[in-house]
Amino acid sequence: MLNRKMLLIVLVLLVSACSKLTMENYAKLKVGLAYDEVKTLLGDPVQCSEVLGIRACQWGDDNKNINVNFVGGKAVLFSAANLK
Repeated sequence: MLNRKMLLIVLVLLVSACSKLTMENYAKLKVGLAYDEVKTLLGDPVQCSEVLGIRACQWGDDNKNINVNFVGGKAVLFSAANLK
């Protein structure tokens, strides 16, 4: 039982350490990056919506995230919350 708990803790730590939601990756975002370039950097977004030609995508959750808005498939605005 103890070994399973230890293994679970180690796995959780490894997964969280591999997160692409970091200040380092956020700093790599630039106006004009294509959607596919941002996706390569951050992985698949959790959600995207599109209104009046503006595609808004979120990576992460409500507590820790990166949000990027795209116009014509290019990044125009981005923000982040609780990154380390």
